[in-house]
Amino acid sequence: MQFLFQWEMNPPERLETELAQFIENREGEKSYYRFTEILVRGAIENIDTIDSMIKEYAQNWDFNRIAKVDLAILRLAIYELLFCPEIPPVVTINEAIELSKIFSTSNASRFINGILDRISLTLKRPLRHPAGD
Repeated sequence: MQFLFQWEMNPPERLETELAQFIENREGEKSYYRFTEILVRGAIENIDTIDSMIKEYAQNWDFNRIAKVDLAILRLAIYELLFCPEIPPVVTINEAIELSKIFSTSNASRFINGILDRISLTLKRPLRHPAGD
């Protein structure tokens, strides 16, 4: 989420270099961040699809006025909902809500939950289990 926020505010000329540097500057086990790379690349590669869904489901909200941190959380979560069937949708939604409580305003969690809940209802897979279970 933090890299997507950074990317939105100041898109790097070389995504690969910036992403590698971002991960290198993180504390902890570097292999843990391999999944981060997948999520960030996937969200950025599918940004048009993801943003069109945000625009569709964020009724009565001007897309350009959505807080950038909320946008980063939504982009990450929607990528997971659409392209990561191994992650149960309820897990994705709960993680997005928790991120909003940490990084955004007190009302953000309701906004994010509303959009993600509505998108999750369009999925053709179980909400509480990975696809294929």
